[in-house]
Amino acid sequence: MVRSAARDEGGAVADEVSRTDTTTVAREIETVWRLEAAKVVATLARMVGDLGRAEDLAQDALVEAMQSWPRTGIPRNPAAWLTSVAKRRAIDAWRRDERAAEKYALIAAAEAGDGDAIEPDETRIDDDLLRLVFVCCHPVLPAPSRVALALRVLCGLTTEEIAHAYLVPPATIGQRITRAKRALAAANVPFEVPDRDEFDDRLGSVLEVVYLVFNEGYAATFGDEWMRPTLAEEAMRLGRVLAELVPEHAEAHALVALMELHASRFAARRAADGAAVPLTSQDRTLWDRLLIAHGVAALQRADALGGPRGPYALQAAIAACHATATSADATDWPQVAGLYDALVERMPSPVVQLNRAVAVGMAYGPQAGLEALEPLGAEKSLSTYALLPAVRGDLLERLGKLSEARRAFLSAASLTANERERNELLRRASEADPLG
Repeated sequence: MVRSAARDEGGAVADEVSRTDTTTVAREIETVWRLEAAKVVATLARMVGDLGRAEDLAQDALVEAMQSWPRTGIPRNPAAWLTSVAKRRAIDAWRRDERAAEKYALIAAAEAGDGDAIEPDETRIDDDLLRLVFVCCHPVLPAPSRVALALRVLCGLTTEEIAHAYLVPPATIGQRITRAKRALAAANVPFEVPDRDEFDDRLGSVLEVVYLVFNEGYAATFGDEWMRPTLAEEAMRLGRVLAELVPEHAEAHALVALMELHASRFAARRAADGAAVPLTSQDRTLWDRLLIAHGVAALQRADALGGPRGPYALQAAIAACHATATSADATDWPQVAGLYDALVERMPSPVVQLNRAVAVGMAYGPQAGLEALEPLGAEKSLSTYALLPAVRGDLLERLGKLSEARRAFLSAASLTANERERNELLRRASEADPLG
């Protein structure tokens, strides 16, 4: 790629690419949008005070990028470029608005960084993304709509990805998001930091948003890569900010612990060719011991606050069992299965029960795992969930039922929308029964 001295909207030097390489640039723009859209929308929402308007401005900036970047290349700071273009369009519109003076004052205050308070305020959320997560999680919205809206607007997840996380049709998620935007506008919800006494009403939804964003980064629903580490890192950053804001909230610390313990394995989860490496086969020397130490410490902080462990603390405790074991065989699988028993009581979802079946299979043998898995075959929400037949295939393979294992892996491969995951499942099907 040839460098040029062409300058973008913000004055930064941009990379020049061949006009004929439009496909590559289009893919790069799509990647940039997925990474930067949330920050752009969050910044614009703070400035204009209207979520719908902020989204429209961001989309206008994206259209301009699609026209400009194939000629000038991707800017060094794409988010700044997009935000600059969107702000310019907002100002152009406000010049035609009778309330221009008020709007100019609003954006000037936002630019100066002093629009919320003159005196320092430790409870103020300075992070635009986290601020808007709280706005999207306003009590005026039903809980499912809060999370769906925040995941879509702020975290850049598609309706299909959100639907996959909730095991519901994409159309259902689309309706929730549309209704949520209308409800926020109708209630004239201010785009400002919630007061401390309002945190409890929104914190559960905010934690769920961060959790689901991390999950999408940990195991991508769609695309060519089966992990999206940047998304996971953003979720961890937001989680750490949250834990600092509510140091007395055990589940906030537990969520940080859960994410850091899982993230510690990132370097070992992917082979040199990009293929997935299962937990039991990972090179544990590649695990990030610093993240493990941080995660264990965060779990200890959560436990020190007292009370029964919540869903995030139980999941973090399970992750800690894996992270602190010297090998897969040395893992205390009965303890892991017991923790899943407690988690099923606190969060009785089909996905949790599926993960429990995996732990039972490791603790007490593949036949016990299949017996724990059996009731889930009739669970409608799992009918298109690739992990269910994948787990069944693994258990059947361990029992020596190779032709059945092959069919299960092929079924799982047909259900996943992630290319890497599909290839791995097809490989396992072939290895289980090459002549099948």
